[in-house]
Amino acid sequence: MFDTVLIANRGEIAVRVIRTLHRLGVRAVAVHSAADAGARHVREADSAVALRPGGPAGGTSRTESGGGYLDIHQIIDAARRTGAQAIHPGYGFLSENADFAQAVAEAGLAFIGPPAAAITLMGDKIRAKDTVRAYGVPVVPGSSGSGLTDDQLAEAASQVGLPVLLKPSAGGGGKGMRLVREPAALREEIAAARREARGSFGDDTLLVERWIDRPRHIEIQVLADAHGNVVHLGERECSLQRRHQKIVEEAPSVLLDEATRAAMGAAAVEAARSCGYTGAGTVEFIVSADRPDEYFFMEMNTRLQVEHPVTELVTGLDLVEWQVRVAAGEVLPFGQEQVGFDGHAIEVRLYAEDPERDFLPSGGRVLTLREPAGEGVRVDSGLVEGYEVGSRYDPMLAKVIAHGPDRATALRRLRAALDGTRVHGVTVNAGFLRRLLDDGDVVAGRLDTGLVEARLGSLVDAPMPPEVPLAAALAAQLAREPVTGQDPQIWVDPFSVPSGWRIGRPAWTTHRFLDGDRALIEIRVRRTPHGPGPYEVSCEGAAPLPADLRADGTGRVILTWGGTTQRLDHTVETTAAGDVVHWLSRGADTWRLRTFDPVAAADADAGATAGGALTAPMPGTVTLVKAAVGDAVVAGQVVLVVEAMKMEHALTAPFDGTLAELRAAPGATVTLDEVLAVVEPATAEATDDEVAA
Repeated sequence: MFDTVLIANRGEIAVRVIRTLHRLGVRAVAVHSAADAGARHVREADSAVALRPGGPAGGTSRTESGGGYLDIHQIIDAARRTGAQAIHPGYGFLSENADFAQAVAEAGLAFIGPPAAAITLMGDKIRAKDTVRAYGVPVVPGSSGSGLTDDQLAEAASQVGLPVLLKPSAGGGGKGMRLVREPAALREEIAAARREARGSFGDDTLLVERWIDRPRHIEIQVLADAHGNVVHLGERECSLQRRHQKIVEEAPSVLLDEATRAAMGAAAVEAARSCGYTGAGTVEFIVSADRPDEYFFMEMNTRLQVEHPVTELVTGLDLVEWQVRVAAGEVLPFGQEQVGFDGHAIEVRLYAEDPERDFLPSGGRVLTLREPAGEGVRVDSGLVEGYEVGSRYDPMLAKVIAHGPDRATALRRLRAALDGTRVHGVTVNAGFLRRLLDDGDVVAGRLDTGLVEARLGSLVDAPMPPEVPLAAALAAQLAREPVTGQDPQIWVDPFSVPSGWRIGRPAWTTHRFLDGDRALIEIRVRRTPHGPGPYEVSCEGAAPLPADLRADGTGRVILTWGGTTQRLDHTVETTAAGDVVHWLSRGADTWRLRTFDPVAAADADAGATAGGALTAPMPGTVTLVKAAVGDAVVAGQVVLVVEAMKMEHALTAPFDGTLAELRAAPGATVTLDEVLAVVEPATAEATDDEVAA
């Protein structure tokens, strides 16, 4: 066993690896970029090494090139300096980089993963299919051979029969994949797939596969040592996806019977043997929902998977531990017949993204964090309060996993866990996931890879209940009133207290909020010293009702209104721009209400308030500016491009006019809704002059 292991990764997977290393009595060394100096994985490691910005091009972020996480030389040097005998790559970054695995071995260190040759072979989807086919593993009907021309791809598609799926041979994550149903679109889609594959992976080699309608994505976990022993640890169902990205995973699959499960497991073992695999890996299959006994090899992931916890919970095995033990040369002490399965486990991925804004990446400082616990609940997280979630890396922040004796129990525990998850300061997708787990087909196990997209509208829509702005208004009102029992020697200006005192009855104080910086909400509040409650509130002009708000000392507020009492989690944020933001949660949903001052808004930049402002749709980095102050622009013309978490968003001119202001340059870091440029509309006089000219 090793004494010291370096983790060449960050975030929740680095924290998760550290947990197992410490349980094994192994020192854990972290590496970190400048942005991650205060991250949780750095705090929990025994030692940490700062990485210089840089690394090879094409990294996780073009703006920082991975912040050093992709620099093979730096990482190996860090391992040597700290006395590490092995390197665990986690997933993402360099985990499936054959050059990295080879460099680690040549440095005399152990790579906690498969041999470089296996990574290379399985990283080429065309060669991988040909290799496993020779071992009797069924593959999806499609093209064969590398370097096919557009004509050859079109011919292969006609032989397979439409619809077909165009896939890049390199890379993954759904990039470059195109579903083609009509012959007339085939050539155009081939060209588009090549462009995206070239841009994402530097390789535009494509293959064609038969499209399976209502496909289910099922993968088999394998474990192999260096002494010829290979076992499978059952399957995981990963059919709930959005844009080819997994968001919910579970084990076992409700689709498979015992015979199919055993056959797929045996096929996965043969796939691992075909490439001389060692360590933990995953063989992915596509299965028809209508014919579950028909399954086809898709690819092999030569690393630990994001969804590995569900396998750990149903088998009782720590996959990271066995990765480490295999890399240290140990023999697997159990065979296939000793692998047992207990109960059901389901995992969801918590992302820094805003479902109501088409899942654009979000960011910010974690102000309040509460992660669920309880029987059968596990959380793998890289979050701590105070951590700044930026735009440089993947948006996955944590995973919430639940285990139970059966699927219904696991689902119930996971729904409750999401209801108990609180992240204030950063918009996350917890509410979206909670509604997905309530979907009737999900509950029944009728899954396929198109289900999420088909239900997206109902899953994203989360109307704000009136209690949320009412609680924000009462909290704002209380913050402006003298504290009960305040020192009488402290003078309070009576004219600054929002008592609403008038001759007769108290007047209303109006509180205005922007819901996610979009819709304006008005709440009126006034004291009622002789009424049934200390306050009366009126929401959007409705009839006033008695209300009260109390804090319980745990970050929650207790709202009594309209004869009901409800608890909400509440955090107040003051932004760098001086805005006051109320974060309020009920169940798995969280709402962000920004205080709106109409006087300040009236004094704001005229161009911005006139609708000509181009604002950042997400926290990120300006990568491109395509116009200068004074330039004439036309409606739809790209003015700036903002990138965050491997996603680009173009900001376009809202109408014909002139670029009056430019507030950001390439490389600038921007915040959500920050004004980056202002376009002044073309005036009638200017238009007449242009016509005359």
